[in-house]
Amino acid sequence: MSAPRVAIPGAVAVNAFREAIRDRVLYNLIFFALMMIGAAILVGQISIGIERLVIVNLGLSAISVIGLIMAIFIGVGLVNKEIEKRTLYSLLAKPVRRWEFLVGKYAGLLLTLVVNTALMTLGLAAALFYVSRHFERSDVSILVAIYFILLELALVTALALFFSCFSSPMLSTLFTLGIYVTGLFAQDIRDFGEVTKNPVLLGITRALYFVLPNFHNFNGIAAAAYGDAFPAALVAQNTLYALLYVTVILLVASAVFSRRNLK
Repeated sequence: MSAPRVAIPGAVAVNAFREAIRDRVLYNLIFFALMMIGAAILVGQISIGIERLVIVNLGLSAISVIGLIMAIFIGVGLVNKEIEKRTLYSLLAKPVRRWEFLVGKYAGLLLTLVVNTALMTLGLAAALFYVSRHFERSDVSILVAIYFILLELALVTALALFFSCFSSPMLSTLFTLGIYVTGLFAQDIRDFGEVTKNPVLLGITRALYFVLPNFHNFNGIAAAAYGDAFPAALVAQNTLYALLYVTVILLVASAVFSRRNLK
């Protein structure tokens, strides 16, 4: 009796997560923990009254940057690595559809990022406790900012996987980085088109604004550092936006990968 179809992406995801562990991806946690402890000690010695502000900014920025590096440089190799090792051919020879393989790989990397982020969050919490010897109610905003970082990483991972379906790892990295940087300035691009008053340019900038992922919406580091609360509507909006965008990207990636000649 064949395994349920829903179990196949799950099995691929577990294998992808195990591969990430074997590749020592999570070893960056040691570096992060040491950096946070060192920063906490240093800030505690040279600053007065802004220890928490600096630690939160430093910690959230580190979580974002390390996660971004992992999402891109591992994501772009998810497909090509399997092709180069020729393990993909034996896998697809089994009753595994190509979209199931992609979804499983995506879920496996996303699980790796979630575990990585959770452990780094513990490092950030340890540094905060070392500085102030207590936690504050406003620290909940830090968890929301970390959740936004995970949503951002989910989008970046989907983009990296999409480009890896038809391009080399080098080009996939450049494409993903290009879209990420452009997405950070999506709002500015649209504003620039409105300032020029040029109908053609305005149409292009508006199209880019609606097509490209708006990564600026997920930046909550500054607000979390100052203890500002995030509106529930913003949390729901970012969650729905990331979910819809990732779904569309994975659907397109599956369509492209299904038509790719793997010979």
